[in-house]
Amino acid sequence: MIIKRSISIDEELKGLNIRVEDDAMDYLIEMTSGDARVALDTLEFAVKTLKGKERVINRDLISSILQKQVFYDKGGEEHYNLISAFIKSIRGSDPDAALYWMIRMLEGGEDPLFIARRMIILASEDIGNADPEALMVAVAAKQAAEFVGMPEVGIILAQATTYLASAPKSNASYMALMRAQKFIRGNPDYPVPLHLRNAPTKLMKEEGYGKDYKYPHNFPYHFIKENYFPKGVKRRDFYQPTEQGLEKKIKKILESLWKKG
Repeated sequence: MIIKRSISIDEELKGLNIRVEDDAMDYLIEMTSGDARVALDTLEFAVKTLKGKERVINRDLISSILQKQVFYDKGGEEHYNLISAFIKSIRGSDPDAALYWMIRMLEGGEDPLFIARRMIILASEDIGNADPEALMVAVAAKQAAEFVGMPEVGIILAQATTYLASAPKSNASYMALMRAQKFIRGNPDYPVPLHLRNAPTKLMKEEGYGKDYKYPHNFPYHFIKENYFPKGVKRRDFYQPTEQGLEKKIKKILESLWKKG
């Protein structure tokens, strides 16, 4: 039988001590219309929900998994609806709603790493410098999820989800990226000013590379007002920090350093 043969050759499944009860196998074949791909996906998820040296798969387990898969197609519209609701709940600082959508995805067979990758993006886009540790938490969750299977991976994702949802929010870094990209795409590629160029050779030094560059650490407070933009380009405020979390402190520092006049 193709499904039984697939279990024996599948790289992930063949290394596990799996025993599928006869009535469970018959039920699986009937419910999946003999589709080996769907059957294997179901078996793989069933294995991940079980513990112990011998993993016994019975009809009840297959039935519960198939019911969830009916309502959650990882390649369909519901896949995108759920991840959208999850991200928007975190952005909206609602850890409880975020957990609800996260668990819905996991229970439906979503890849935990997909959820973790989306949290990494959110940590920069929606939290940013208001809490820089949010990115570290998200990255750590993704790395941990690579080593931990179901169902324990839910513990890791739950911790990251509640942290990100509870963190102060700022999209200032993301908006800075948008502003900078818009400016660059709408203007020519200005040459790098000579004082900002590296001068690794004698000839480059003679050409003026690096000349008149002011080394910030040689000045009080390790800062000196300097033009780091191309010649003829006025200083732009791409990055506009908010009053949220750590970014409030960053805003005060930048305003103090670059105050007008």
